Amino acid sequence: MAVSANKLELLQIADAVAREKSIDRQIVLASMEDAMQKAARSRYGQETEVRAEINPKTGEVHFSRLLLVVDEIENDATQISVTDARKKNPAAQTGDWIAETLPPFDFGRIAAQSAKQVIVQKVREAERDRQYQEYKDRIGDIVNGVVKRVEYGNVIVDLGRGEATIRRDEMIPREMFRAGDRVRAYVYDVRREQRGPQIFLSRTHPQFMSKLFKQEVPEIYDGVIEVKAVARDPGSRAKIAVISRDSSIDPVGACVGMRGSRVQAVVNELQGEKIDIIPWSPDEATFIVNALQPAEVVKVVLDEDAERIEVVVPDDQLSLAIGRRGQNVRLASQLTGWDIDILTEAEESERRQKEFLDRTNVFMNALDVDEVVGQLLASEGFRSVEELAFVEPAELAGIEGFDEDTAAEIQNRARAYLAKLEAEQDAKRIELGVEDEVKDVPGVTTAMLVKLGENEVKSVEDLAGCATDDLVGWTERKDGETVKNAGYLDGLEVSREDAEAIIMAARVKAGWIEAAPEPAEEGEPEQATA
Repeated sequence: MAVSANKLELLQIADAVAREKSIDRQIVLASMEDAMQKAARSRYGQETEVRAEINPKTGEVHFSRLLLVVDEIENDATQISVTDARKKNPAAQTGDWIAETLPPFDFGRIAAQSAKQVIVQKVREAERDRQYQEYKDRIGDIVNGVVKRVEYGNVIVDLGRGEATIRRDEMIPREMFRAGDRVRAYVYDVRREQRGPQIFLSRTHPQFMSKLFKQEVPEIYDGVIEVKAVARDPGSRAKIAVISRDSSIDPVGACVGMRGSRVQAVVNELQGEKIDIIPWSPDEATFIVNALQPAEVVKVVLDEDAERIEVVVPDDQLSLAIGRRGQNVRLASQLTGWDIDILTEAEESERRQKEFLDRTNVFMNALDVDEVVGQLLASEGFRSVEELAFVEPAELAGIEGFDEDTAAEIQNRARAYLAKLEAEQDAKRIELGVEDEVKDVPGVTTAMLVKLGENEVKSVEDLAGCATDDLVGWTERKDGETVKNAGYLDGLEVSREDAEAIIMAARVKAGWIEAAPEPAEEGEPEQATA
């Protein structure tokens, strides 16, 4: 059967729109059917249930009216009696739908305009959905595009099959774009919004640099070298930590490339941003020392609970370690996830001497000994009176100039001091109104009772209602810095695990929960149950 020119033209238009908008041909035909249905309702009445069907092979348009089979007709435009329905279909029952063929008609100017709007709207919606589905899976990729225009500092980029935006704060400082410039950027977000999918690009995102290295360094693309962490001060300086899965390949050398060709390509794309390539290490201290390059580090001291680290550098390396406006230490902190305190050797020596004097004074006052003995105990590494009271006597007797009698006397004085301190703290606990039952909670000491009483925790129920953060405090990031919030037991060296155990024991004692069953010892037969 030959296809008429108008019908053939209809199919050609559908194919052209589908190709131009990169959407499915069936979606275009469906939108045409919807438009024809709307036009047909304006011809036959808005209440009429009209269906339009376009044959995808011939382009022939078929109109039909759907009528509901009912026992008693209330609206003859949408309903048909059972008797009339069975003339068309003998098996028709009440509640069925009967399709009645409608004759073709000529579209008026208004109907045609309305149909055009429906088609445009449906095609636009399909195009937006296609864009969203395509780019939502490309979050984390680098895309290339052409600058279409610049609006209020934001750059609108034509990606070929969609538009994207680089906001002003996502561009490298002092970077300028004009219409027609080619640009590479990182897709960091795609949102479905009322005005269509919004694709957001970034040139300052740390992963943009990581992806650039992946494009320039084949070993990263192949997975032989892995980028573990990136920290950037966009347009100025950056640090990138890499590790090789193949011991024969130097990760830093591979990223630098022959005569710096690979890293230079990334530097040029980032407008001259200086890049420090650092070998990653699973050992935190080693990694932090590497991250502070090019400064030399003499010693590091980690505080894992607070995630802080003290780094000691030579006096002449302090400015290099800190960097201009604190840039080097700030990037190293971002790269490693640790807060870094930098001390010079002189400052660290001064602090050590102060700690030594403080410990000496504590021993002199608590044990009623002279300065020589106090210094001797401090120099042997004893940090508190408790250590002296409960250390093995042989260890004290082994100190040069001490004998067994001297060691025993020091331990007796230490225990007497602790007993006196315990009595004073217990009296203060009673004065604060802390109940005796709290003393029986496993893990709670008299010093803790005083601290708890000062913070209005006076009963087992009060302690059971505490959170771990209440007892040991917590840290949070504010304005790029870690802020430590004090807990009730600050200064008593209570770990989070200890605090959790104390709270759980208090809840058991208060009857809030049941105690966990103790595990059976190895070799002990389990009790048989009847």
